[in-house]
Amino acid sequence: MTLNLPYQVFIALRYLKSRKRRRGISFSTLISTGGVALGVMALLVVLSVMSGFHEDLQKKILGVSTHVVVLDYNGSIEDYNSLMDRIKGEPHVVSVSPFVLGQVMISHGGRAQGVYLRGIEPDLEIKTTEIEKHMKTGSLADLKAGDGLPGIVLGQELSSRLGAYMGSTVRVISPVGGIGPLGMIPKVKKFKVAGVFEIGMFEYDSNLVLTAMESAQEFFGLGDAVTGIEIKIDDVYKAKTVGEDLERKLGFPYYARNWIQMNKNLFAALKLEKLAMFVILTLIVLVAAFNIVSTQIMNVIEKEREIAILKAMGATNRGIMSVFMIQGFLIGIVGTAIGIFGGWLLGYLLDTYQIIKLPADVYYLSHLPAKMKLIDFVVVSVSAVIISFLATVYPAWQAARLNPVEPLRYE
Repeated sequence: MTLNLPYQVFIALRYLKSRKRRRGISFSTLISTGGVALGVMALLVVLSVMSGFHEDLQKKILGVSTHVVVLDYNGSIEDYNSLMDRIKGEPHVVSVSPFVLGQVMISHGGRAQGVYLRGIEPDLEIKTTEIEKHMKTGSLADLKAGDGLPGIVLGQELSSRLGAYMGSTVRVISPVGGIGPLGMIPKVKKFKVAGVFEIGMFEYDSNLVLTAMESAQEFFGLGDAVTGIEIKIDDVYKAKTVGEDLERKLGFPYYARNWIQMNKNLFAALKLEKLAMFVILTLIVLVAAFNIVSTQIMNVIEKEREIAILKAMGATNRGIMSVFMIQGFLIGIVGTAIGIFGGWLLGYLLDTYQIIKLPADVYYLSHLPAKMKLIDFVVVSVSAVIISFLATVYPAWQAARLNPVEPLRYE
């Protein structure tokens, strides 16, 4: 079976190879192709890393925080059981759980640190958040006060800093206490470490402690009130809509906050950084495009005689332009294909083997993640091919307007 290619494609493929005495043109073609491949690979790796960082951070945040939180403008919710019953019947709501939250200081063995103390109902918390899945030792069920001291669960980083582990006794101190002869007296209560969790996000592992809700209510003097209601929904990206519906239905003094609102500065910064990196690294592809322009101009100069012969044989200006534009298009296609493979391979290695480790106290994560998304690959690939194709317009136009008489005058 014979494959009948248009003459423009056939000539373009032949022109990608230079004559032996002018090997520089062929090398320039390789450099142009490599430039496109490098730009595409760099773009894909960076976008995959940014997507991985965003997704991993989101996963860790939602592992500790819930999707929607209902709070009271008065600072605490008295009749929270009836409020929970009302919320349970709303669309998209999977589970609800009450919580108590306050800022305290925790100390052990002469070491102390400020943390957030969260009181929870273990049975309901397991259904609402994923903290139980991140427990390294112990369980949330061990928080229920039994014999002796009430239980408390620490983050891994906090546990290491304080030197407090399973069975250790820690002191929780609140600056808001009773009034004595010399002024405010801090409130101090002892807890027994019942477990240690590790989310993998430094902010939570070093600044959050959990205890049974009854113990937290007693410590903060809330009586039977709670700070708010945690709500888990069936789709994390509907949190804003669900929160707005709850605010409207529950009315004043209740209001709702979703996980996006509570972390909007962080996610907005990540989104802006991803866009900035895309723009910056696109410049690599643009540099490769300039290489394509220079290569094609050199190619046109080298092929002046051949172009003149083609015109003498009846080739149109449009046909001559097509030859050199197809060349640039092929360079873009091949370079993009190599870049896609290289980007996928490097992203796979980064994500699978966690090659690059990060300081968790700076970047929230312990390693550099990579999440490869089809949309990123499509956008980068199409952009690279279009840029490569547009880079051929001027050299192709120069070839088309070549006067066939001059190169053949002395032949």
